[in-house]
Amino acid sequence: MKSSASLLLLLLAQLLFTSGCVTGRREIPLDVPQASSYPTSKGSIQIGFIEDLRVFEQDPDEPSTPSIKGKVTTMPDSLKVRMIGRQRNGYGMAMGDIALPENSSILAVSRKLLEESFTRMGYAKAQSSQPNYTVDVKINEFWAWFSPGFVSVSFEARINCSLKITNQATSRTITIKGDGKNVGQIARDANWQLAYERAFEDFLQNAKKELQAAGL
Repeated sequence: MKSSASLLLLLLAQLLFTSGCVTGRREIPLDVPQASSYPTSKGSIQIGFIEDLRVFEQDPDEPSTPSIKGKVTTMPDSLKVRMIGRQRNGYGMAMGDIALPENSSILAVSRKLLEESFTRMGYAKAQSSQPNYTVDVKINEFWAWFSPGFVSVSFEARINCSLKITNQATSRTITIKGDGKNVGQIARDANWQLAYERAFEDFLQNAKKELQAAGL
């Protein structure tokens, strides 16, 4: 009886994990948190060049390594900048893709995230060609994955950006990271979004620490 009950639970768990569409491409919009207004007393900031430096691999062993369903070598950059995760079935096998909608990209989302980071530090978005600071960005990580368990799934998201902050006198480089985790039972959009929402909030908190440490 116990073995039969355990088998039933396992089958139900597998059904939950695979009840969402995991074979095709799932498109999920991501919203950057917007805090209440802040005084803009520190000058202006302009987010300049943003580069996606993520390295995608073909059938990686680790789900936290970016990959796609299909051949990585044939993936155009226009698609690469939309990819934000990979779905898996109840046994942990890689399946379909998680992507941003066609009108979005990790470049646009990262820009909004960094603009919000500087806004919370008291900087205004530059309205002229001579901002107090210019920021060029390299995206090292921007990825989500899940790890199946017996009765639940851990959805995780990770962001890592290197910033080169320049003004007329100095140039400095800092790295800001954000991690988010959410435990759920079904691979539905809201579970992926919540993992990213928590990664965004962690990123914003870490941005404050790193920017303060850099004297900004």
